[in-house]
Amino acid sequence: MAESLSSRLQEQEHLELVGSPKALVEELDRAITDELTVEDRLNAEVRELMKTYEEEIDRGRLDYQKMFTMIKNKLAKERELIL
Repeated sequence: MAESLSSRLQEQEHLELVGSPKALVEELDRAITDELTVEDRLNAEVRELMKTYEEEIDRGRLDYQKMFTMIKNKLAKERELIL
C-alpha cells in the first residue's frame, strides 16, 4: 500500500523525492499503520477506564455499551480524532 501511494504521489507530481525511496515507503507504511490502529488504541484505553465502573455495571446501574460509547466519543472529540 505504501509503495503504491509513494509511486502515485511521485507520478502525479504531488511530491519530489529528495532522499531514499525505501525511506519514504517505510515512513508511509509507519504512518498508515499508526492511523489504522488509532481506534484500536482508543478502545483499549476506554476498556481500561471502564474498569472504574465495573461494580455499577455488574449491578445493572450502568449500561456497559452506552458508557463505552460515551467515553470513546468524548475522548475522540477531545483529541480531535476522526474514527
